[in-house]
Amino acid sequence: MGRTKVVGSAGRFGARYGSTLRHIVAAIEAKMRGPHRCPRCFTKGSVKRVSVGIWTCRKCGYTFAGGAWLPRTELGKTFAPEELKSIKQLRGKTKT
Repeated sequence: MGRTKVVGSAGRFGARYGSTLRHIVAAIEAKMRGPHRCPRCFTKGSVKRVSVGIWTCRKCGYTFAGGAWLPRTELGKTFAPEELKSIKQLRGKTKT
């Protein structure tokens, strides 16, 4: 294998696709594989990506939907899942 000190995991592309795109891919993959906090047990470094948008905690077994590259997207950070549940419950009580 060649040396990939600069572009890291994107070194598998070799000289193809341009240096800028390889740097972007390397940055995205570094964030994706970095440590993330579980939304249920709050353990840092235990969340692993199963497939696109599906994440699971290796400690408590909690599986949840998130972003394609990060478990919590900017839009998803607006409300936590517990807050969304309480909002839905309040809406259900006011409609009846």
